[in-house]
Amino acid sequence: MLRVVWRDGGRFSEDFDRVCGEGGNENENLVIVKQRASANYSLNKGTSTQSYPSSLMGSVALLRQTYLDAVWYKTQNYHEGTNLSLQAFNEEQSLPQIFDGSDKWGDLHGDRIGDEFGVQYIIKAGENEYQRIGEMAATRAAFIVPVNFPQAMDVEDPDAARFVSLTDMKHWELAPTNPGAFEKAGIRFCLTAADLRDTKQFFTNLRKAFDNGLTEAAALEALTKTPATLIGIYDKVGSLDAGKLANFLITTGPIFNEKTSIVENWVQGKKYGVKEDAWKDIKGQYNLVITTPSGNSTSYTLDIKSPASANVIGKDTLTGKFSFDGKLVSLSFGGPTGAGGGGFRGAGGRPGGEAPAGEAPAGGGGRRPGGGRPGGATHLSGTLNGDVFNGNGTDSAGGLVVWTATFSKAAAPDTSARVNRRPQRLGKVLYPFDGYGWDSLPTQHDLLIRNATVWTNEKDGRLAGTDVLVKNGKIARIGKNLEAGGAQVIDGTGKWLAPGIIDEHSHIAAFSINEGAQSVTSEVRIADNLNPEDINIYRQLAGGVTSSHILHGSANTIGGQTQLIKLRWGVNDTALKFRNWDPFIKFALGENVKRTTSTNNNRFPDTRMGVEEVLMDAFTRARDYEKQRKAAPGATRKDLELEALVEILNHKRFITCHSYVQSEITALMRVADKFGFTVNTYTHILEGYKVADKMKAHGSNASTFSDWWAYKMEVQDAIAYNAAIMTKEGLNVCINSDDAEQARRLNQEAAKSVKYGGLSEEEAFKMVTLNPARALHVADRVGSIREGKDADLVLWSDNPLSIYARAEKSIVDGIVYYDIDRDIQMRKYIAGERNRLIQKMVAEKRTGAPMAAATPSYHIELSCGDHDHHDGLLTIDVSDGDGDDAGQTSATTESNQ
Repeated sequence: MLRVVWRDGGRFSEDFDRVCGEGGNENENLVIVKQRASANYSLNKGTSTQSYPSSLMGSVALLRQTYLDAVWYKTQNYHEGTNLSLQAFNEEQSLPQIFDGSDKWGDLHGDRIGDEFGVQYIIKAGENEYQRIGEMAATRAAFIVPVNFPQAMDVEDPDAARFVSLTDMKHWELAPTNPGAFEKAGIRFCLTAADLRDTKQFFTNLRKAFDNGLTEAAALEALTKTPATLIGIYDKVGSLDAGKLANFLITTGPIFNEKTSIVENWVQGKKYGVKEDAWKDIKGQYNLVITTPSGNSTSYTLDIKSPASANVIGKDTLTGKFSFDGKLVSLSFGGPTGAGGGGFRGAGGRPGGEAPAGEAPAGGGGRRPGGGRPGGATHLSGTLNGDVFNGNGTDSAGGLVVWTATFSKAAAPDTSARVNRRPQRLGKVLYPFDGYGWDSLPTQHDLLIRNATVWTNEKDGRLAGTDVLVKNGKIARIGKNLEAGGAQVIDGTGKWLAPGIIDEHSHIAAFSINEGAQSVTSEVRIADNLNPEDINIYRQLAGGVTSSHILHGSANTIGGQTQLIKLRWGVNDTALKFRNWDPFIKFALGENVKRTTSTNNNRFPDTRMGVEEVLMDAFTRARDYEKQRKAAPGATRKDLELEALVEILNHKRFITCHSYVQSEITALMRVADKFGFTVNTYTHILEGYKVADKMKAHGSNASTFSDWWAYKMEVQDAIAYNAAIMTKEGLNVCINSDDAEQARRLNQEAAKSVKYGGLSEEEAFKMVTLNPARALHVADRVGSIREGKDADLVLWSDNPLSIYARAEKSIVDGIVYYDIDRDIQMRKYIAGERNRLIQKMVAEKRTGAPMAAATPSYHIELSCGDHDHHDGLLTIDVSDGDGDDAGQTSATTESNQ
């Protein structure tokens, strides 16, 4: 088996520096099988103390930029001079490329980077790839799979158990299926002891994998041939072939059997003893002869099962007490001290307490001849010489004897495969891996929603008693008494059918939100770190939301590229994305950017006028960069940061800007006018009512809160009439959430503008449906109910602006992703499944297995960092705020019950 040396360090380096032969105390130069075995990559920042990157998406951007720089350096190094880092990076591209994904989504992040740059990584997996094994197979990568399975938690105390999520309990149960899932999917993989708390648990955990679907043949190949092949050393190791290095194990039986011992480990022809006392296989039958001093002998058959187990066979079979340490042997049988308990009956049927033929029994109560021990058992000790045991001892009467045991018959070899224990019933893998997930993803069906009040958001307004026919994920017909054909009929009587809500400003469904280490981070992309398993997707579907615009945070003046998603609960991160939409980017102004609340801000800018200069400098650099690229595309290094800004200058990427104060709002307009672009959307915009005329002239949209106020200094002038005033000025106004909890009630947030400002219900509802669709350039597909548009629909129990309205069905692309009746069923399923798994963990505890303490499960809630939310006992604030010195994501950690 191979050992690959891992050097801890930077994000990407030749970490698997060399493959070693485990040469004991030999000098390294004598045990290295191959230097420069592989190049290794990770999105984990590791021990680096530099500020950038500070997020997952920043790590992705850095690796992408490094690939681009390395390609450019190949042809331009005579201009650049010597860059040792890029030179080494290029040299390592000929080596096997290993990417440490460490998680199902991390694996996919790495694979996509590899696809972009024509690299097929070998992926170091985590423990949960079984949850998305289809996506793993689609990478066509080979994997390095750990057998680091979680321990059962001690959940016997109900108060402790309630803080452990169903997801964590299901993972404990199903994690041992991970290696077997790779085999079943036909994915080439290696096995590794990496990540184990105790490497002595490797074989124990491997046997758990056998019990859960992994075959021994696949495991052996995953520990020998496959790793040798992937590292490029199969010509030297990985099989027992002539001419290869003499690296092999000698064992007492099949390598994976529990009772098998490793006797010797040979490395490059040198023997390393492991358990050499097991080298002599003593199992078999022996002719045992016990002889008294007078020459009388008694014969038995000694049947040795193992170095710790043997039977003595005369007229009856009795289990002896036997031990052999490789040199010395000890055997006792018969009498109360024998392992069998009762007296021994040897040949001729004599009681165990009777002396061999011709010998006088010991006197009652007196000293036994030869100083023998009491108890009526025969005790023998001796040594092994070749195939013969011999020694001396005492008989059952205490008399001295000599004995020999000569080998007569070998034990039948154990050629049977290991018998795997059948696991208890296992739960299903769900998509997402959450109690509310699907055991198979919902599919698209033709639908007929019949006899509902249809709120079209079009010139037809609201249509009572109307049918809507959905075909192939599109709205096919709107009318009365439509024919269902083969469509599934949904009764809408007494209900309201409306377009799905679109949240223009959200921070759900992402693993990181802020790359706050620099003032300009336009190279980072929310799309690179989407989290499709965020429970907020499901919760917001239950609130009628069908699309969300996932923004970078407000940590820096020019933040990262945003991503519009559809809330397709259960799909992977790629399938979440809203297809074919105009790309956007997040900008920010004000207190967060200049870090007003920080006591030790050391990052420029520190004032509002500094923010404006950051913008001027960035677009000046972008304009110069564009000229250079056009003049000498091959000689100009491709810069991901400036590429995104050039897209803005060319009206191919659009800005949504975090903003509050009228002075900075107009300052950004001046910068935009100078460089010839438009600020597409001002978000938050709580002083928008002061500059609505200027925004309209500039061509901006507004996306604001309904009535937020006074949560920091720059919002002191906010008023609840803001949305209505901007609407009456002629702006396209959206109401957004910027908050995972509030997004579940955006229909009610929109309704507030009926009260504050006197907007009509139609105007108010458009602020969370059609208006954000317009702002995001997707109004041709969503935001209203019109024939030909996407069937993103919500069936409400009441007028959606009512506080009593509940979303009963949320439909995306004609697929019902949320159904209130299914939700009720799933709550019952979750309670039952939790109880089953708790009882299974309690049963595990009673077997004496090692247990982990019950650990609360946490949900990270990401936000801009503008506002803190204290949701009660189960909420822990771990915010380091994008307005603070770290410049990173503000997060709320909630215990997930």
